[in-house]
Amino acid sequence: MPLVPVSVLLKDAAAEGYAVGAFNCNNMEIVQAIVTAAEAEKAPVILQASQGAIKYAGVDYIAAMVRAAARRARVPVALHLDHGTSFDQVVCCLVAGFTSVMIDGSHLTLEQNIALTRQVVSVARPVGASVEAELGRIGGVEDDIAVDEREAFFTDPGEARYFVEQTGVDSLAVAIGTAHGRYKGRPQLDFARLARIREQVSVPLVLHGASGVPDDDLKEAIRLGVRKINIDTNIRESFVEAIRRRLAEDPREIDPRKILGPARDAAVETIREKMRVFGCSGKAKW
Repeated sequence: MPLVPVSVLLKDAAAEGYAVGAFNCNNMEIVQAIVTAAEAEKAPVILQASQGAIKYAGVDYIAAMVRAAARRARVPVALHLDHGTSFDQVVCCLVAGFTSVMIDGSHLTLEQNIALTRQVVSVARPVGASVEAELGRIGGVEDDIAVDEREAFFTDPGEARYFVEQTGVDSLAVAIGTAHGRYKGRPQLDFARLARIREQVSVPLVLHGASGVPDDDLKEAIRLGVRKINIDTNIRESFVEAIRRRLAEDPREIDPRKILGPARDAAVETIREKMRVFGCSGKAKW
């Protein structure tokens, strides 16, 4: 099946009140795990490439792996650039076949963010790709993108409305208290702020840094309008823990397939659990 834009998946999610999982892929085994989980759950799915994944595997390798997986998949699959750093990188990903891009101008002034996002929309829309942007900054670390907890700030609802009106983005990532990476304690999400943003903004909302957020909080965020939820750290944890267990069982094992195979299986189960929480299981349409 051909790759689809994220906007198509989020339109159905908005109509039926669930969220689509966006899972970061760093190698072949994780790509396979994400699509295997989606097929098992009969769920639409977003595979996304972070800055670290692009540096590690390269845009062309990631695009080729995801296209190969999507071609055999029995569910809708989208390929998304996570935290795009520049207009040039966005163009590179679009040329490689990405069907969705995020441009992260959250470190810029509001007007600079708007200008950059408009530029991205102007090249993505003609090729049928969707655009996600970010307003407010997410705490923690996302590969090479770091935000000190003291500097992280939440999305302003009024600015969110203005930003969406001025840019025409398809979805908006909002800062309401989540963080990239592992949490030191239970995250405190500002649901009242999320509700106000939802009142002001008509496009689907995106929640970054969702690994480690309790299931009940994720369900409340979905109830309040979040339609795309990003998961990375939880996949890494289950993947690497399975590798450690396998090597502990047999430290002399040298066959990568026997080491990475169990890690792939562990990632599948983690992803399936998230899809059930998001409410997207059984929602695949094709």
